[in-house]
Amino acid sequence: MELRRLAQGYVWVRERLFAPIDVVGLAYFRVVFGLIMLWEVYRYFDRGWIARYWINPEFNFTYYGFDWVRPLPGDGMYWLFIGLGILAVLIAVGLWYRVSALLFFLGFTYMFLLEQARYLNHFYLIVLISFLLIFLPAHRAFSLDAWRRPELAANLIPAWTWRLLQFQLGAVYFFGGVAKINGDWLRGEPMRMWLARRADFPLVGGLFTEEWVVYLFSYGGLLFDLLIVPLLIWRRTRPFAIAAVILFHLTNDNLFTIGIFPWFMIAATPIFFEPDWLRRTFKRLSAHAVAAGYRPPSPQRKHLIVGLVGLYVAVQCLLPMRHWLYPGDPNWTEEGHRFSWHMKLRSKSGRALFTIHDPASGTLWEVNSRDRLPGWQESKMATRPDMILQFAHFLAEEKRREGYESVAVYADARVSLNGRSRQPLIDQTLDLTTQKRSLWPTTWIRPLTEPLPRR
Repeated sequence: MELRRLAQGYVWVRERLFAPIDVVGLAYFRVVFGLIMLWEVYRYFDRGWIARYWINPEFNFTYYGFDWVRPLPGDGMYWLFIGLGILAVLIAVGLWYRVSALLFFLGFTYMFLLEQARYLNHFYLIVLISFLLIFLPAHRAFSLDAWRRPELAANLIPAWTWRLLQFQLGAVYFFGGVAKINGDWLRGEPMRMWLARRADFPLVGGLFTEEWVVYLFSYGGLLFDLLIVPLLIWRRTRPFAIAAVILFHLTNDNLFTIGIFPWFMIAATPIFFEPDWLRRTFKRLSAHAVAAGYRPPSPQRKHLIVGLVGLYVAVQCLLPMRHWLYPGDPNWTEEGHRFSWHMKLRSKSGRALFTIHDPASGTLWEVNSRDRLPGWQESKMATRPDMILQFAHFLAEEKRREGYESVAVYADARVSLNGRSRQPLIDQTLDLTTQKRSLWPTTWIRPLTEPLPRR
């Protein structure tokens, strides 16, 4: 009986995933994604970020398993971004769409992997979205591909293509809300600190030091993340939810420096509507609403797609929860923090001093990381144990090239989390060259013992 129910449930899910839906909403998303990516590429040229992040630094912090990834030599990084800009345009207009989406995914992911100190959740989201677009038929309407090759044109596509994007964007909100259910956030930190710094904000800045405003922002953000997706999906609450989305993201854009993320999430909000929302909104499109012949795939292909979609969804649900496998607060240890939609949860500051010891000669070298790294790298490295370890190995390798074969490297990193007094982040007596980078829990991170200051 149970097996029969499971089989019936599987059939019901499979048929729902392959029900025909309007393609116009997916075409809209393709255009929006391409245009916003073009804007992001322009920002890198306009603000000089390409040289700042990938040409000028003598050292880049790579991700675990990707030490082999290096910036392109010479003007290569400029050409990479020119290529990304061209690909973004091709995605927006739907020309050579599949190849353009694939190349954009590879190019952007390569750029993302080059520098761990530049990790941003919305960069990770772009990597995931560009990966999904490779497989989504977003070019079958309102695209140059459909104009050049009429056999590609279609008004109906399988529902899984729309639902998968809904899931991906919904996961950002949901897991972002779950991550806010922690002691510091529920006590108003670090929101209290951030709002106090913006007390000069026009008109309402004077209220930012009021406790009720601090808790309004903290608990309002938590409830927004957890509830906004169902409120957008339900038609009765949708108008209020749309207003909340616009207010929430515009507030974030004005109070915090988070790049294109607020604008992308506003523009992508219709993904939670019905797929034909654009056709119903603009009646002129109704002339194109005649359904082209929709032919569902074979049963074998359906099983394969359901399996792959299920695998992707499972991975995206498990990754944000992996921090529970690590001891300690992930905001302190950083273990399981990345790729988990832990957004704007912590304010960390600190400094790291390194000591290099050559046992053979007894020589000691003191290295202040601020003398070796630009500020944007140093501020992240000094508060993240895995990056401290990576920099220690870099310093040891430097000395080996100078002829010192067996140096030891120690780090004294003192860090403040969400306004706490500074305390040691790692074991200062440990030779970091004896430790390898790993995904396993780290034993040399000191536990967080400093309490939040009383307010």
